[in-house]
Amino acid sequence: MVLYRFLFAALGMLPVMLLHRGGRLRLSASELRVLLLCSVLGVPLQFLLQFHGLARTTVSHASLMVGAMPVLLAAAAAMFARERLNWLGWTALCGSTVGAALVTLGGNRTASGKEIPSMTGDMMVIVSLIIALAWILLSKKLMETHSPPVVTAYTILAGSGMLVVWVVGQWLASPLTHANVTPPPFVHVSMTAWAALAASGLLCTATTTLLWNWGIHHVPASRAGVFLNIEPVVGSVLGVQLLGEHLGPFAWFGGAFILGAAVTLTLHQHEPDPAIILE
Repeated sequence: MVLYRFLFAALGMLPVMLLHRGGRLRLSASELRVLLLCSVLGVPLQFLLQFHGLARTTVSHASLMVGAMPVLLAAAAAMFARERLNWLGWTALCGSTVGAALVTLGGNRTASGKEIPSMTGDMMVIVSLIIALAWILLSKKLMETHSPPVVTAYTILAGSGMLVVWVVGQWLASPLTHANVTPPPFVHVSMTAWAALAASGLLCTATTTLLWNWGIHHVPASRAGVFLNIEPVVGSVLGVQLLGEHLGPFAWFGGAFILGAAVTLTLHQHEPDPAIILE
């Protein structure tokens, strides 16, 4: 699923790469290493971990965990970008950590009442968020000297190539490794599934990554964190309303801690000079 999604995303990025400044990206050796690191972190590692985590937990749980991302951004800015967190910021960081623990340990049941082993899935989602944080910082560094659309296009294209090597390579090597690897399905995928993959690749991946990189290039990370708070709220509501998921009381309390910490941090901390954010 991740491979097909990013193949559609790469298809959507081709016009961006070719039309924006002729698609040229002149990189030094160090910048090329950063771009390749961005690609492997932002595409194969982040998304494979995230989707394996989603298979072991629920959309509601995963969405609530995303609420910790604004606080992680603020902590990373304090560590790597010379931003300083005041006592309110560190309190919010601790509150978000407590909330994540409550969500992870709070238990989760589907509409049928079957318990989902969410500990493994939630931890995989958390690790994918940390990887996403590294991708954001590295992308921000690249966009200091290169345009966001071209950086986005090359990152997605390189990451998609890495996904092809990982997924197809395991299948091709299975006769030698004697691993039980099934080939990627193609003929038996329904048109509805192909339409969903195309939409997720072109809209949810290519378009949103392009918009995110353009936005993070123009505004401070703390301000961008405010908009990240939309995802856990919408994701949790949709998971409960559309997918029949049920969150336990600890998960609701944990989600409230995470969202409260993120909103408090992003709305009340002093705004630093945008010129030094994540440089």
